[in-house]
Parts: sequence; structure tokens; C-alpha cells
Amino acid sequence: MARTVWDSTVGKKTVMAVSGLIMLAYLVVHMIGNLKIFFGAGEFNHYAHWLRIVGEPFMHYEWTLWLVRIVLVVAVVAHATSAYQLSRRDIKARPSKYVHKKPRASYATRTMRWGGIILGLFIVWHVLDLTTGTVHSGGFQQGHPYQNVVDTFSTWYGNVIYIVAMLALGLHIRHGFWSAAQTLGAGSRTRDRALKATADILALLLTVGFIAVPVGVMTGLVS
Repeated sequence: MARTVWDSTVGKKTVMAVSGLIMLAYLVVHMIGNLKIFFGAGEFNHYAHWLRIVGEPFMHYEWTLWLVRIVLVVAVVAHATSAYQLSRRDIKARPSKYVHKKPRASYATRTMRWGGIILGLFIVWHVLDLTTGTVHSGGFQQGHPYQNVVDTFSTWYGNVIYIVAMLALGLHIRHGFWSAAQTLGAGSRTRDRALKATADILALLLTVGFIAVPVGVMTGLVS
């Protein structure tokens, strides 16, 4: 049954919608945590430490954090795989161009695929920069996330990469949230306006919230 559902277009769209909502929930929490950087190094570093001891003593050190990471990896892989397969299926179904041009889609809709690629590449860079320290500038300091964040956004390329990715994220959420709602049956003629407004608000808040951190470093509010 699981294979039958996965092989169907509806099944892939459902997997894409559910995995997208899981990632969206994480992004909201992650953004709120990021904004703690404006309360100083002590507050931000304490928050980062707390993430590693959540659930103790029942959960061992970092077990909860690794559980969250595993869920996120599964969600990202499921989302990307279903998106790719749906895209290939759509191309095969319409190998030739339309005789009549389709109505012009929104900018977010037309850039969903490229936005997804940008975000995928960003996730790899972000992990290598602030989690493993592999590509980090200024000398990665284990256990000092505040200083690591300041180091990253003290470079022009760190700011460019992050801000471009967050703009792509905003467009992705704006279209993706509404599409997920439609796929899961939440949309209707009376609710569509509210769902679109919610998508716009979420996209705006997350984009501004995430970009506030590099802007804070650039302007000296965070140093």
C-alpha cells in the first residue's frame, strides 16, 4: 500500500506537503532561537547549550538534538525527491510546448525549482559553516556559536549567501504553504484568501527574522 501511494502523483504531492510543513515548523522555531543573539553572547550561547541537553536525564546529551536532525534530514530528502519526481513526471506528460501560452504564473511559482536548488546548496554550506566549521571563516570555536555567527556575517560573502538564500526561502514558503494546504484538502473557496494571507505573512516574518541577524552584525547591533 505504501508503494502504491508513493507511486501515485497524489501520494508524492502529499509527501511533499507534509515534509514541507515539518520543515516550516522547524524554521519558525529556528528563527525565534536565532533572534536570541540580540540579547547578547551569554543568552545565545546558553540557548545553544540548552539545545544539547533537552530531555535530560531521560535523553542523553545531544540525543534530542540528533533526533531532530534525523527528522529534518528525512523531511528534506523526501521533499526534494518527491519534487524532482513530480517535475520529471510533468515534463514527460507534456513533452512539447503548449500551442497557446498559459497564463503568466506568479514569480514565486516560476522560481520554485530554482529556489529549491538554491536552498539545498545553502543547507550544505550552512552546516559546513556553523555546525562542523569546515568552511568557517575566522577560526571556528566549538561551543561558542555567538562568535561563530559574528565571524560568518563579518564577511561579505557570508552575508550575500545567507541573504540570497533567505529571499529564496521567503518565495518558496509563500507558494509552498498555500500549495500544501490545497494538497491536504484545507483549501476551499471561503478559506483560500485566508490561506494566501497566512502564506504571505509567514514568508515575510521568516525572511525578515532570519535576515535580521546578518543585518544586526553588519550594523554593529551584534558584535
